Amino acid sequence: MKKRIAAILLTLTMLIGMAAMTSCGQTAKVNFVVPEGGYDGSAVTIYFDHTMGSNLKDVLDLYIKEFNALYPNITIVHEQVGSYDDVRDNIAVELTVGNQPDIAYCYPDHVALYNISGRVVTLDALIDSKVEITRADGTTEILGLTDAQKADFIEGYYNEGKEFGDGLMYTLPLSKSTEVLYYNKTFFEANNLSVPSTWDELEALCKKIKEIDPSSIPLGYDSESNWFITMCEQQGSDYTSATGEHFLFDNEENRAFVKKFREWYKLGYITTQEILGSYTSELFKSSDGTRSYMSIGSSAGATHQRPTKGADGKYPFDVGIATIPQVNADNKKVISQGPSICLFQSENPQETVAAWLFMKFLTTNVEFQAEFSMASGYVPVLKSVKDNAVYADFINNADGGDYISALSAKVCLEQESAYYTSPAFMGSSDARDAVGLLMQTCLVEAGSDADAIIDKAFKEAITTCREGN
Repeated sequence: MKKRIAAILLTLTMLIGMAAMTSCGQTAKVNFVVPEGGYDGSAVTIYFDHTMGSNLKDVLDLYIKEFNALYPNITIVHEQVGSYDDVRDNIAVELTVGNQPDIAYCYPDHVALYNISGRVVTLDALIDSKVEITRADGTTEILGLTDAQKADFIEGYYNEGKEFGDGLMYTLPLSKSTEVLYYNKTFFEANNLSVPSTWDELEALCKKIKEIDPSSIPLGYDSESNWFITMCEQQGSDYTSATGEHFLFDNEENRAFVKKFREWYKLGYITTQEILGSYTSELFKSSDGTRSYMSIGSSAGATHQRPTKGADGKYPFDVGIATIPQVNADNKKVISQGPSICLFQSENPQETVAAWLFMKFLTTNVEFQAEFSMASGYVPVLKSVKDNAVYADFINNADGGDYISALSAKVCLEQESAYYTSPAFMGSSDARDAVGLLMQTCLVEAGSDADAIIDKAFKEAITTCREGN
């Protein structure tokens, strides 16, 4: 069994050392050459690092059995490493000694870090391979993806794998989440309020809610970073680039929306997770004191937005879920989040092909995608999952109470054409952190010269990003 390197071996010095290689041009990827016969039936062991808890590992184990019925000589060993950051940090260390797993959960900025090692396999040759593989039950499949399989992926999720500036494919999506607008449906109906489809409509709505409940903070937004990045995408302004000058977000269009949101904060219309000191769902679920009537947060966290049942066994209010407000309701953009899978180089090409077959199985298997989605609260990455009988029944039960996760998934599937991802490069996570801090600073900073405050915050954010890279 491959040796697991303890997280305590991860040091800041090692990460800085890896990152320094980029300045010397020492970045690379593996352009894998598919063996002539594809997978030859060799006995191989594939190691898979992820963050799954026991309920998701149970689902995974069921489908590993199905996979092994097709490929009995491929042994899958999987391990819950911890959080997404733990997976990243452990693999960053393992790559320095060639001890990485075969496949792993990943986010784009993780892969950008791994690319320094030159051991991330680009998937294009595997995806396009027409080599025919005979499985243990006598059936066959091509090694690559069929045109139908490619078309079945939700486009925004699939395209995340090509956000690295060279047009090549580095990942396949496994399960996804996004942001949605949770709102107090009971309150909205009682006060004849409409769900906002644009930010202008949201501003007018916040004003109305403050008139109805002056002590409220109408909207809580969990992620300042997501808010900033999404606004750039919605209005078509620059944020970052995977090539050339990376950090492009200091521009007039972006300063303008930050100034508007500062005004909203000063009027008591909004708050955020960092400013509040907790997830804004706590305000949304509150039944007394300061409360909110809208919350923008992860679609995978729907159950955390649901209030606690009262002594009568009923929820104090019904939760509605909608797409987040837009700059232009006819050109919707919502962020794509959640894990993908990447593939690492092995000395044995048969291990690489076997690992790819397992990646392909998980990401294109409709039944697995359905069950994994229902167990995790994440959204399946395949369009056809909605036609799966079990999943369709799950969605049909959607409501703002006991089946709020189904309602969240329903909204996510309905907005499948709206998903976007950001460029991935060494430093893309720094940009994300910097604009989040920028938003927080600009909202809360005291002083009457908003333009000066905002200009300073933007310049400091750009400096921080450039100094870190």
